[in-house]
Order: sequence, then structure tokens, then C-alpha cells
Amino acid sequence: MQLPEPLDPDDKDQKIGAKYCDKLGKSRTIAELTKERLRRAGKKIKEDNPLFAGDLGFRVFKLDTSNIRAWQPNRDDLEQTLLDHAEHIVAGRSEQDILYELLLKLGLDLTVPIEQKTIADKTVYSIGAGALLVCLAEAINRDAVEPLAQGIISWHVELKPAVDTRLVFRDSAFADDVTKTNLTAILQQHGLDDVRSL
Repeated sequence: MQLPEPLDPDDKDQKIGAKYCDKLGKSRTIAELTKERLRRAGKKIKEDNPLFAGDLGFRVFKLDTSNIRAWQPNRDDLEQTLLDHAEHIVAGRSEQDILYELLLKLGLDLTVPIEQKTIADKTVYSIGAGALLVCLAEAINRDAVEPLAQGIISWHVELKPAVDTRLVFRDSAFADDVTKTNLTAILQQHGLDDVRSL
């Protein structure tokens, strides 16, 4: 973890780092310097070990506001407030944004493996070898319920997670309550009891 601590070009101990950031066209921070060091270290490992097939990448996370809208009712116009909050996800947020927030909120490590699979034309993510299954599709209609549920069940059997699996769906995706209830019931009939929506 690194705060965006600025490098002072007038400080003799930070002068070289600040100049290097300028050369790269990056902001003068220790975080930017660290990212460049990691890139160079990965490149050097690849050059010295051409057969190495491991992961040499890294991820950068920045603290931001939640991807999930907080309920803030306008008591003077509750009807419009309800309509405005039909979608719980903040506009413009990516599935990756939402996935990593779920990891943090559920106490999972940010380095757990994430796989994805297309099931019934919907992208489904397996996080932590099946500890968490997430489908953030924007629309799930009645016709998609059976193939989506069966595909998730099959993938769950294949993954054989060591812990109970939690499933998360986008609440606004469901065409109606019947669609949501049917999908949940099919999953629960196969032992996937922890089904949630956001």
C-alpha cells in the first residue's frame, strides 16, 4: 500500500526519483516510481528467464466511492426516489470495479484468482475457485433462467469449492420477481443456498 506521497525535486534524496518521474511523464510520487520499478523488475525476470510462464504483472487500486448507490430518499418525492434507485449500481462503473468492491466487502483477498465463463450468453465470474460466483449481466429474462442456473450448477460441480459458495447477481437485471425467484429456487435445489443480489 502506498500513499501518493510526492517526491521533492529539491530534496537531495528524492531528486533523482523526481527527475525520473518527469522523464516518464508521470506525476512525481513514490507510487509512480514504485510502479516503474515493478515493471522493470518483471521485464528483467523475463529477459533472464525466457521460459518463465508465471505472472509478473501487478494491479493498482485507488480508493474511491462505492460502486453501489446508497439509499438516500427524497421524502418530498418518494415515488421518483424509488424510480431513481431501481438500478443500485452507480452509472459508468465497470464489472471489474464491482467485482473488486465485492471482494473487499466480503473479506476476500484481492489476489484471489478470478475466472470467467459465458453461460447462457451471460458472463459469470468465479472468484477464489468457486467461493464466490458473480453474474453482473444487465438483463436476465425468464427464458434465460433454466440454462443460466444449470450452467452455474455445472460449473460449481466442476470447481468443487472447499467452502460454501455465495452467488451474487445484479438485482435490476431480473425481468421480474418471478424470474429472480425461479433462478434462486433452482440454485437452492442444488445446494447453492447463499444467493444474493445487489
